[in-house]
Amino acid sequence: MPFAVFDVDGVVADVRHRLRHVARPPKDWARFFRAADRDPPLTEGTDLVHHYARDHDLVWLTGRPEWLRPVTERWFARHGLPAGRLLMRPDDDRRPARDYKLSQLRRLARDGAIAVIVDDDPAVVKRLKAEGLPVRLADWVPYERSLRQAQERDGRT
Repeated sequence: MPFAVFDVDGVVADVRHRLRHVARPPKDWARFFRAADRDPPLTEGTDLVHHYARDHDLVWLTGRPEWLRPVTERWFARHGLPAGRLLMRPDDDRRPARDYKLSQLRRLARDGAIAVIVDDDPAVVKRLKAEGLPVRLADWVPYERSLRQAQERDGRT
């Protein structure tokens, strides 16, 4: 089956309640990530995941650091989301999200066809479109400046 690739934060997980920890210096990344288990699900994103999971192999591609894997997997289970393959950013990787995700998608494409990629980061979407990848912008939550900085400048999510 082809792959359906989904981001987590801003696509299925509503991170707005924890953006205050990284909105201005000094950024408190520990508190930002510790609150990830309390993210409410985003209905638009979870419905889309369930739609694609019927006839696609699900892949989660997130900029969350690898050390958050147990929290993320429990969050998926608690909210009834399929586990799929979970690709997470190595703890020491600080590349912009657009670079990190493109490298992961190139590796994934060696294993099979990618049918769709759903991401909330306009810079990621722009980069993937330029590469000819089938990407869809998750626009159901306003894209916050602090999240953009975390993903693109800080290389943290």
